[in-house]
Amino acid sequence: MPVTTLSDIGCLLPTQSTVKPEQPPQGSSPTRRNFIKNGSMMLASGAIGGSNLSVAQSAHVIGSDMIKIGLIGCGGRGTGAVIQALNTGGGGVKLVAMADAFKSNLQKSYRTINGLHPEKVDCDDGRQEGLDAYKSVMESEANVVFLATPPGFRPQHFEAAVNAGKHVFMEKPVATDSPGVRRVLEANQLAKKKGLAVHVGLQRRHEVQYQQCIEKIHQGAIGDLIFARAYWNGGGVWVRPRQSNQTELGYQLRNWYYFTWLGGDHIDEQHIHNLDVINWVAQSYPIEAQGVGGREVRTGPDHGQIFDHHMIEYTYKNGLKLLSQCRHIQGCWNSISEHVHGTSGVADISRSIIRDREGRKQWESDSKETRGKGCQQEQNALFAALRAGNLPNEGDYGAYSTMTAIMGRMATYSGKRVKWNDAINSETRLAETDVLESLEDSAPIQPNADGRYSIAVPGNKSTIA
Repeated sequence: MPVTTLSDIGCLLPTQSTVKPEQPPQGSSPTRRNFIKNGSMMLASGAIGGSNLSVAQSAHVIGSDMIKIGLIGCGGRGTGAVIQALNTGGGGVKLVAMADAFKSNLQKSYRTINGLHPEKVDCDDGRQEGLDAYKSVMESEANVVFLATPPGFRPQHFEAAVNAGKHVFMEKPVATDSPGVRRVLEANQLAKKKGLAVHVGLQRRHEVQYQQCIEKIHQGAIGDLIFARAYWNGGGVWVRPRQSNQTELGYQLRNWYYFTWLGGDHIDEQHIHNLDVINWVAQSYPIEAQGVGGREVRTGPDHGQIFDHHMIEYTYKNGLKLLSQCRHIQGCWNSISEHVHGTSGVADISRSIIRDREGRKQWESDSKETRGKGCQQEQNALFAALRAGNLPNEGDYGAYSTMTAIMGRMATYSGKRVKWNDAINSETRLAETDVLESLEDSAPIQPNADGRYSIAVPGNKSTIA
């Protein structure tokens, strides 16, 4: 049924989304297991995390002081995010602490960052390796921490950062299972109370052409919303061969993308970008999902547990339907894009073009400078906000869009229709990351005698993850 719509680098002020998302469908209970209470958990005007506070109102606002960064997770994304943060202007910024499970990651990241910004790196004594090294960053002088480890550790690290009183930039997704999502939401409520900024690596929210296009949709440019499509279809990513001297946990951490407890499957790790855009457009979250998926090509033991394709039909409470595809198979049709169909037109959001029902162009964004530069823009926005005395908080929509992806995975893994309340209140915990302190520890899942890992089988009643 149709729904009624609602209404170069360094130039953006802190992004204030035109979207004020509705609170998603939810159950109720006072515990972490069923975290949702009677207060809104969404980013709302007037909440601490979304308000404009002066330096005098919050001891945690940076103002003109030096912004000191601590990095947890020194792989490619963590390294890139810090470089982008050091690229920002408006005041002093310095990297003062680093932590990673692997010494090689730590060293490579340090060399790369120091090679580009030697005057902004001061962590000769602040580099620690090991699974528990993140604690050293929490104890450091850093006032902003970057969380870029495999996503399975994100809830644990985010909670620790908030408890330590740190502003946070964390990569998406923010969890790989429902208990992790609830843990992030609970910690984010504390972040708001403490006056801490929280940014999530859903960078499309910070690209001007996306903002413009979605504002047009909310203003009624395509009429009432009918149908949406979202795609992350590509050829796949790296495989890191097992080394003779690796522990099982070390191997899985090196190949985290292929293990559900670490990466959430590629629907959570990558397709979340597209799902978040549709949630942004819909100004709500889906109430149920059903779909299909499997392992058609990536079938070997070096591909861990995850599927290589997912197709999901999401339903929103206002009747909007989303057809979602993500696929990693070579030699197939590829697209990374989002599209919304309305009663009077169609929006190609990824290209920022709106056409009427006959295909005639009605509008196209004239902003090209931020296209594809969202990762830099989100750092510009965060650091400009901290200096201006603003405290943006993206933690809630980051968590709920993560939950959208997890619900889709539940549907494809199980072959069942999955409802939001059941999904977000699920007790299925993929791993107890808090107990992992060393690469010598036992991995949460183990290969069988053939070196293969347990894989979801649709139709199997025990498959709900």
